[in-house]
Amino acid sequence: MSAFIAATSAYPVSTPGSWPEVEQMLTRWVAEAALNDAQLLVFPEYAAMSLAALFGEPVRSDLLAQLAALQSLRDDYLALHRRLAQQHGVHILAGSFPWQTAPQRFHNRAWLCTPDGGARYQDKQIMTRFEREVWAISSGDPQQTFDTVLGRIGVAICYDAEFPLLARAQVEAGAEILLVPSCTDAAAGYHRVRVAAQARALESQCYVLVSPLVGEAPWSPAIDVNVGAAGVYGPPDRGFPDDGVVAQGGLNEAGWVYAGIDLDLVRNVRKNGQVLNYAHWPEQP
Repeated sequence: MSAFIAATSAYPVSTPGSWPEVEQMLTRWVAEAALNDAQLLVFPEYAAMSLAALFGEPVRSDLLAQLAALQSLRDDYLALHRRLAQQHGVHILAGSFPWQTAPQRFHNRAWLCTPDGGARYQDKQIMTRFEREVWAISSGDPQQTFDTVLGRIGVAICYDAEFPLLARAQVEAGAEILLVPSCTDAAAGYHRVRVAAQARALESQCYVLVSPLVGEAPWSPAIDVNVGAAGVYGPPDRGFPDDGVVAQGGLNEAGWVYAGIDLDLVRNVRKNGQVLNYAHWPEQP
């Protein structure tokens, strides 16, 4: 499928009081995007951290205690996204989750759930200072790409998008769409991710979809303040907007941002663009 509608979210942090509240909120968001004919839905980095509100104060106010407690919810969290993807016939990049793989070892993991009920994950590759120095989140399994009926997709979780060679490896593996779920606590952080997303779209002449966590959760030491705007970016070249902004929401405005994705435009601009960044990449010394 060369053309479809994508929805990328500026998803708000919340303070759910029960698991059914979590289910209701995600179900409502997915249903809204599906009703608008979206076939690819993107949720932000660490959207799962709102689940820590389900635990008592001693746990939810403790960064490390949160990580351990959240593991009791991870199977239900993944199952919910898989069920919604299957129910609505859509692809969903679930909000990333601090996934435990060994004692005291946690990875920032985002699951791509598909309409057939399947799910595969991408772990964040390069940790921010907060993750590595304060939170003890570590790099996980190597990056990969995902073959789907929509096209081949790569996922660069937040900070990863700021490293060109990571994205380039996914593009050289065939990705024409890069998903960038993000979580940043200041405007500067948001702009770093957005500028990086636009740079990756320019370099590799592809679509890049940014989904930020937004809002405040004063009770959480992990996601207390979140700043960003959802956006879809492409190369500023033939077939795309002159500024490369395919669609963009307002800063800190929760909601879906929709955009038509046409992979024939990607293929054409890589072949017939005013410039050929994708093809000329190897000419760098």
